[in-house]
Amino acid sequence: MLEVPVYDTDGKQVETIEVDENDFGGFVNEDLVKQAVVTYQANRRQGSAATRSRGQVAGTTKKAYKQKGTGRARRGSLRTPVMVGGGRAFAKSPRDHSKRLPRKMRRKALESAILAKMLGEDLMVLKGLSVTEPKTQVMAGILKNLKINRSCLLALSERDPNVYLSSRNIADLTVRTAGELNAHDVATRQKMIVTSEALAALTAKESQG
Repeated sequence: MLEVPVYDTDGKQVETIEVDENDFGGFVNEDLVKQAVVTYQANRRQGSAATRSRGQVAGTTKKAYKQKGTGRARRGSLRTPVMVGGGRAFAKSPRDHSKRLPRKMRRKALESAILAKMLGEDLMVLKGLSVTEPKTQVMAGILKNLKINRSCLLALSERDPNVYLSSRNIADLTVRTAGELNAHDVATRQKMIVTSEALAALTAKESQG
């Protein structure tokens, strides 16, 4: 069993809760986490770069001048890459960079990423998070109380408009609901804050498989 600290919004540790590592896969599968991160990043690539080859450039196909007798070098098509206005050598064409990761593998990667945060003591549970109005100062104050000055992921049990609006101007803070979490977001943030309700939802979801 792992002991995870629970803090209030004033930054005081109020208790610790025990989490069964078996609820999150039992061990950290680093290779799977890396595969999930690479897949996520690959799926964000547009792959829309395109340049025209010599076959796509508009222009005459007539030979510029006769092959022999002019004293100049041989010259064929004016659309070759060596001519101004010609096509590009090794022209780029649109391609699909996307990768596919099965749903079960995505879930296992998420479990491993969260477990790694717990083992590294980079995950804390936040109790009593309540934002009554959208104010960046409120969320910035909570992060300051928790002594978090690095990139951070905040996991909620359900979407809270006031929390989202209060967090959107904080560059290093990412807000997700428990159902939106993915291994990339967890692995690429230095710290992770989970509300007590979100942790209960995650634990219940992982226990159900």
